[in-house]
This record gives sequence, C-alpha cells and structure tokens, in this order.
Amino acid sequence: MEWWLIYLLTGAFVGFFAGLLGIGGGLIIVPMLITAFTIQEFPADRIIHLALGTTMATIIFTSAASLRTHHQHGAVDWQIVKNITPGILLGTFGGATLAGSMTGQLLSLIFVIFIFYAATQMLLQFRPSPMFQLPGKTGMLLAGGIIGALSSLVAIGGGLLSVPFLTLCKIKLQHAIGTAAAIGFPIALAGTAGYIANGYLQAEALPEYSLGYVYLPALIWLVSASMLTAPLGAKLTHSTQTAILRTIFVVLLYGLGIRMLMSLF
Repeated sequence: MEWWLIYLLTGAFVGFFAGLLGIGGGLIIVPMLITAFTIQEFPADRIIHLALGTTMATIIFTSAASLRTHHQHGAVDWQIVKNITPGILLGTFGGATLAGSMTGQLLSLIFVIFIFYAATQMLLQFRPSPMFQLPGKTGMLLAGGIIGALSSLVAIGGGLLSVPFLTLCKIKLQHAIGTAAAIGFPIALAGTAGYIANGYLQAEALPEYSLGYVYLPALIWLVSASMLTAPLGAKLTHSTQTAILRTIFVVLLYGLGIRMLMSLF
C-alpha cells in the first residue's frame, strides 16, 4: 500500500477542518495513525506512542501558522504567553515523559476519554462564564503545567483547555483564542522534544526512519497536506454550511472514540 498517500489524504482532511473550525487536528490524526501503524505492523506496544509523538510534531507547524495569523490581527496577549510558558514547558515535557512510561492500553484509554470530552464540548459549544481574575505567576505556572501535561498526553495544541481557562479568567473570547494559539507553539515544541527523548530509549524496537517516537515519513506528508488545506477551510469559516460541517466533525469524533473504546475491550 502507498502509505504516503494515506498520510497525505489524512493531512488534507485534518488541515481543512482545522482551518474551518479553529481546532487542532490531533484528535483525528492520532486514531488515523494508530490504524495505519497497526496495518504496517509496527510494534504493538509502541503504536500509540508513535502516533502521539508524530502528531505532536505536526502541531509545531500548524501552531506556528495559526500564531502568525492571530498575531497579525492583534489577538495575542503576549504577557499571558510569557507568564504561562514556563509551566507549559515543564508540564508538557513531563507529560510526554510520563506517556513514555505508560502502557499503550492506558494511554489509549486516556485518549478515548478526552476525545469524548472534546466532542461534547464542541457539540454544546460550551464556554465558561468569566468568574476570576488571571492568577499570579505561581498560579499561571500551575495552570500551564496542567494544560501542558494533559495536552502532551493526548497530542493536542492545548486550545481545548487553554481557551476555557482564559475565558474563565475574563479574557475576551477573541484574545483567548489568539493567545491559546500562541500557547500551542511551546506545547508542541516541548511535547515533541519529550516524545523524541523518551523514544530513544526504545530505539531498537521502533520502525526505520523514526526520530524517537516521531515517525518522519508520516510527519512530512501530514504537514505538507495540512498546510495547503487549512487556508481553504479558513475561507469557509463564515459559510452557512459551517454548522453542518461542525456536526459532521463531532459525529466523526464520537465514532472514532467508540471505535477505539471497543478495540480496547
């Protein structure tokens, strides 16, 4: 089978919906890669680690593009980014290290739980009411650590966690989204570094062309396609069809979550 084509099509699909709905593609990429890596007969106990590490590496490129766009529109609060980044770096690298020590089944269960959470959040379009002021440096360090650790365990850019947190702290939604996009970049960097470093401990058991837990052939084709289709999805953001496409995406997430859950048991 021409696996480069599978990766290319997956990247195109994910990039389009990422641009359309303003979400990261990790929740779709990970199950797709698990399926592909399983068929390719990669080591069974390392498949989800490879899927998470490769997906986290793709977020470096997508978050950089998203960050640039939001910065141009003045939607990034760089003071918040500065204060939360130390916690993000520590939490994300620590989360990736923790993932390396977990069994594939436990990691899969955590991912399934999160995919159901994300789908439900998108379905209800939940936004918490502003209730608190932004915490001080210690509070931001703790918040960044939690967001980073959870993000690295499920290979997301953090927007599903950081946007609700910032909204709760009375940050306007537009700035919360833009700032979350900026936060996604250090999450991706630290998470990728963690998966690469921990993957080297299993280097002999990993497939050829792997950089730790990052499978380079998949990374190249996923990024190439998603960077092309994300702008196309962004152009349709205000289309009347967006609500229908959002529903389709949510149904897809539930379907992938159920499929992964069934495969576990």
